Amino acid sequence: MSSARWSSQVAFYLATIGAAVGLGSIWRFPYLVGTQGGSAFILVFVVACVAIAVPMLAAEFLIGRRARLNPAQAAGAVAAAAGRSRAWNAIGVLGTLATFLIISYYTIIAGWVLAYAWKCASGQLNGLGPEALAVEWRAFLANPWEMGAWHLAFLALLGLISGRGVVKGLEVANRWRAPLLLGLLGVLVAYALATGDVARGLSFAFQPDFARIDAEVALTAIGQAFYATGVGMAMMIAYGAYAPGDSSLLRSATLIVVSILVVSVLATLVVFPLVFAFDMDPAQGPDLVFNVLPAAFALMPGGQAFGTLFFLLLVLAALTPSMAGLEPSIAWFEQHVRMPRSSAVAITIGASWLLGLASLLSFNVLADWRPLGTFPRFEGSTWFDVVDYFTANLLLPVGALMTAVFVGWRLPRAFLEEGFAQSSPWQRAAVVWLLRLVCPAAIVVVFVAALT
Repeated sequence: MSSARWSSQVAFYLATIGAAVGLGSIWRFPYLVGTQGGSAFILVFVVACVAIAVPMLAAEFLIGRRARLNPAQAAGAVAAAAGRSRAWNAIGVLGTLATFLIISYYTIIAGWVLAYAWKCASGQLNGLGPEALAVEWRAFLANPWEMGAWHLAFLALLGLISGRGVVKGLEVANRWRAPLLLGLLGVLVAYALATGDVARGLSFAFQPDFARIDAEVALTAIGQAFYATGVGMAMMIAYGAYAPGDSSLLRSATLIVVSILVVSVLATLVVFPLVFAFDMDPAQGPDLVFNVLPAAFALMPGGQAFGTLFFLLLVLAALTPSMAGLEPSIAWFEQHVRMPRSSAVAITIGASWLLGLASLLSFNVLADWRPLGTFPRFEGSTWFDVVDYFTANLLLPVGALMTAVFVGWRLPRAFLEEGFAQSSPWQRAAVVWLLRLVCPAAIVVVFVAALT
């Protein structure tokens, strides 16, 4: 059983918010808004967060806090206490495996934003137009040594923080990260609204257009709700194990969703006024951050300074979710193998780095390698694509579905009343109803759509 605890309820809330609010909100959300119909996507995303993400997060917290164990053993311990099979450990095993695989390539993307923060700050991007910036981006991806150095630098930063422990490392990082992230976002929003095309940017993102809502938009929005909140990734089970006994699990889940919505909207306010100010395409996909926005900053007054601030914002956004993603594996080494935390952190980060090399090389040296090319669905997929597909479309949905069924249908009422004791009876009833019916249905629909 874990002896580590967050020092207070506020620390628990900040840690869980820090685990969830990351690149999914600041990097991924704006380009999905651009490619999925603007306000139509945002509307479905909000509904998915409230109706699906909140109860799922609360369920994961409940498992972690009741077991006080690492995710790979937590659900089985709770199941045994309820007279059920320890085979429910599959929830945490799948989540830990999925999260470890995700972090192996998520930290590569974090290395990209760390590199671009330096490129902006050092003036390497000054005076470059859109075509030159595109050349710079392609050259960066083609250089495994440069990409690898920044990837390793980001992992080293994670190791320094995580190695200090739950309170002195993770908690301190989350305490400082929250105000810094919001401060940078506030400065960048003011800059975008003062210098960008506000009317077109706000109209594109927020003007209601219900006709744009179709099956593709709905499925993408639900998938983003899972991606942004970390549902199924086991890290909330890990953080729940450190939660004080009097913390409101439902309040924490709600704070996470509210924080994600606020940060996602603020990121949208930064991106689209700048994009439309220079008649750039808002539907650029992932290149929006590394090609389109640097070009916009290069053409604007104070662009070097504000471009640097933007990429520092992305570095902060990647930092605490990466620490949370490593925690399930670190906790397993600490509790199951009885390993000192410093050794557990070193082994986890070392293994993540080694596995991440294949994803990193997928952009250059191994760009032509198709590990599953004999299957039609994967004939054009690199290692990076394959790992992303299996984690997002198989491991996470299956683990999330098992969590909803386990907490919603298999746990005794007494367990639920104790776990959600800080919530009102109607809130507990709503969470159970959503876990039993709405969440499984949504997960199955997304799962089937991803496989067809």
